[in-house]
Amino acid sequence: MISTDKHTFTVCAYKESAYLEECVQSLINQTVKSKIIICTSTPNDHISSIAEKYGLEVFVNEGERGITGDWNFATSKCDTEYYTIAHQDDLYEPEYLEHILPALEKAKRPIIAFSEYFEIRNGEKIYKNKLLKVKRLLNLPIRLFPKSRFMRRRALSLGDPICCPAVTFSAEGCRDFKFDGSFRFSCDWDAWERLSKRKGAFVYLKKPLMGHRIHEESTTTAMIESGERSKEEMIMFRRFWPAWIAKLIAKPYATAADSNDVTNP
Repeated sequence: MISTDKHTFTVCAYKESAYLEECVQSLINQTVKSKIIICTSTPNDHISSIAEKYGLEVFVNEGERGITGDWNFATSKCDTEYYTIAHQDDLYEPEYLEHILPALEKAKRPIIAFSEYFEIRNGEKIYKNKLLKVKRLLNLPIRLFPKSRFMRRRALSLGDPICCPAVTFSAEGCRDFKFDGSFRFSCDWDAWERLSKRKGAFVYLKKPLMGHRIHEESTTTAMIESGERSKEEMIMFRRFWPAWIAKLIAKPYATAADSNDVTNP
């Protein structure tokens, strides 16, 4: 058995997700074993029973709540060189760490490393659709020029191509970094934009190594329906473009919201 003391999976658990145990199992089944913890701001018997079943420590966030508060709390509980924020609804292929960790070790001054991902819709793995094709195209400059701040900012200027749960953070590269609580949907895009200014590498692996679940009860779906997503996306586009260009880009980008409909492949 291969194991490492350099990495932590910190699982953000919320309420009583039907998918939490499946997520935990995908972390336990990694070909490279690492530390696994659960962090939550909504402690309950469901989370406790799963943690007890698999011998995992649970940390309860009694401070700032919300998605960014929970993520910041989760990362504060990681004392390893690298860490991954695992979302309770998602899955990781067994070889996720097997590929991510060597890529980080090989990179000079890594900031983050992330893999390609697939979607999980109604229990099926979806590797190809319009949104995934666009994101892979946007990630091409990052893959070709991992140390170029200019190229990764050009990629981020056209949207958010990085799937947050597919990201492993370098504690050194992300020193003193926190997610911004003023965002709810675009908090990860905001994170990549701010981290993109740092000197170091964004490491992208084109192999799909994790699965992002699309379902009706997800936070993303709720924010699309409320219109909050489009407001935050405009804020992000304005960081890169004048208002009139940002509006032109935001309109076609907004059609990506349809991809979060479980009935829309």
